[in-house]
This record gives sequence, C-alpha cells and structure tokens, in this order.
Amino acid sequence: MNLRGRNKISPEFSMSSMTDVVFLLLIFFMLTSPVITPEALDLILPKAKGKTTSKQTLSVSITKDLQVYINSERISNSALESTLKSRLAGEENPTIILRAEEGVPIEKAVNVMDIANRNSYKIVLAVKPE
Repeated sequence: MNLRGRNKISPEFSMSSMTDVVFLLLIFFMLTSPVITPEALDLILPKAKGKTTSKQTLSVSITKDLQVYINSERISNSALESTLKSRLAGEENPTIILRAEEGVPIEKAVNVMDIANRNSYKIVLAVKPE
C-alpha cells in the first residue's frame, strides 16, 4: 500500500518574477538618468526654497576661483558671449542654467544674466534645495 502524500512541495525556485523586477528597475533608471545633469561640475550652491523644473539647453558654472565653464568646458570671460551665441544658435527657446558657487561675487553672475538678457535667452539660477 502506498501511504506517501500526494502534495509534495517542489524545492525549485522560479527566478522569472525576480528578473521581471530587475528589468523594471533597469527601465526606471534608464528613463530617469537623462534628468540628472552629468556634465555639471561639483559646486556648492547657495540654498533656497523652491524647485526649478526647466528643460536645460546648457549650463554655465562659475567656481569660487572665478573660472567659468560651459557644461564641463572651461571658457575665458571674454569668449563667454560668443561661445553662448554659437552654441545656442538655432535653438528654440534657449535656456541657460546658471550655477554660481557659494561665495562668488554677484557681479560675475549678473554678467552672465546680462548676456542672456541681451540675446533673449531664458536663464535659471540653480540653487541647492533646503
């Protein structure tokens, strides 16, 4: 007489649900990674309330030692306006993200804002959220 139970638990583990979760996470990170600005310099930005959600055309960064960068390329102060004009030529609604490090004299930031105003570029000042 066969007295063994018919309800045996299988010791196998199905990995299909685990791979589904991994692929969903991969897709999520691939879609959200363009939102992060990989070409930005590591600056200590001033703190402020509010959040900016703007499409970035290019980034102008000013460091503590008054060096100016467009995205990650160093630019001299005299060539800033001509470089901005050449890079934003043909752009529809060009936007500049101004990233002035904490402690930079306001005149340097106003200079970039003046260039944007003269050329009808939209400019956004980047800050660190509180």
